Amino acid sequence: MKKIIIGSDHGGFELKEILKEYLKELSYDYEDVGTKNRESCDYPDFAKKVSQKIIEKNSRGILICGTGIGMSMAANKIKGIRAALAFDEYTAKMSREHNNSNVLCLGERTTKEIMAKKIVKIWLETKFSKEERHHKRVGKIMKLE
Repeated sequence: MKKIIIGSDHGGFELKEILKEYLKELSYDYEDVGTKNRESCDYPDFAKKVSQKIIEKNSRGILICGTGIGMSMAANKIKGIRAALAFDEYTAKMSREHNNSNVLCLGERTTKEIMAKKIVKIWLETKFSKEERHHKRVGKIMKLE
């Protein structure tokens, strides 16, 4: 597994710090592109930083804000990014298996730590389906860019 690129705004800072430790527990390397504290900042800046690194390094990433909604909207504006807001294990699994998501978005204010860890683990462990129908659909998503 390549290095996981992780970032958050102020609203996701605490969960990001928790998930960095969890990534270590799972034996994943990560690169934290910020933010570095709880001072107010703009989530699109961090969505862009994480997304650009993912494209550059052909990796995957995690973005966290208050709800995960803003991060997912901003990240999905970047060519080559398939960001998915997951709120439980099923949505995390399907975002990888059916949609080949390369960015997981989470909300610190909407997702408890225990669930966030479950979501991250299953998202990291789930592979993209080998079924042709899913590859065809993801191909169509990429043509929309």
